[in-house]
Amino acid sequence: MRVRRLGWAGLEIEAGDQRLVIDYVRDLSPLFTGWKPGEGLATPSGTVTAALVTHLHRDHTDAAALADVLVPGAPVLRPAPGHGDDVDNVTTLLAERELEVRRLTIEVVDAWSTREIGPFRATAVPAVDGLGDPQVNWVVQADGQRVFHGGDTMFHGYWWLVARRFSPLDAVFLPANGAVVDAPHLQPPSPLPAAMDPRQSAAAAEILDARYAVPMHYEAEQPDKIAGYVEVADPEKEFRAHAGTRARVLPVGEWLDLTT
Repeated sequence: MRVRRLGWAGLEIEAGDQRLVIDYVRDLSPLFTGWKPGEGLATPSGTVTAALVTHLHRDHTDAAALADVLVPGAPVLRPAPGHGDDVDNVTTLLAERELEVRRLTIEVVDAWSTREIGPFRATAVPAVDGLGDPQVNWVVQADGQRVFHGGDTMFHGYWWLVARRFSPLDAVFLPANGAVVDAPHLQPPSPLPAAMDPRQSAAAAEILDARYAVPMHYEAEQPDKIAGYVEVADPEKEFRAHAGTRARVLPVGEWLDLTT
């Protein structure tokens, strides 16, 4: 099995002649105010057997992008819709509408549920979303290797349960930008990160006993985000300092071969 970073939180995982994607997006304009299309993102290297979604924030779920790369009838595995009214779900409504329009083959999954898709065994594991929206993380197994994808989860108490079931992991891809969010519908705002910062991500990688720990969910080349979204200054450098020898910074578009 090998894994390719597609930018922001997107991954492509390949086993044999099949591939799946996690949180693949092609357009980050809902988050980046100065977004330049085509910069900082890569596209999958071929048609895709399945798509996994950690949550329905628009920088993690892009229905148009998925529709263009998925084979007909390919499953899109996602967490349940949020509860409450449109104010409660304001950060997921856009992606929900786009999924409806594209008529993709959607399957709602619960934490700890597993799906067999071709050579892949994908398990949704618990996560905690910084804005209170439903989120899962993913463990994907194929060819005797295991990969973890952390969406943009906060640090939480489920790490040890995930480790008991799946560690050691060959590679973990973890959010590292430590974004503090001041959103109109979440007042008063929290001063704490809504996604893991580099130190927290390094701690999660240690708990999961990762061979490689790869930071993601940061974009150094396009720093202008929507108002009220403030990241740590240098996620890459800080992650290396905390994660030590297991740290592996993977440039966008490059593969990590887990068979070596």
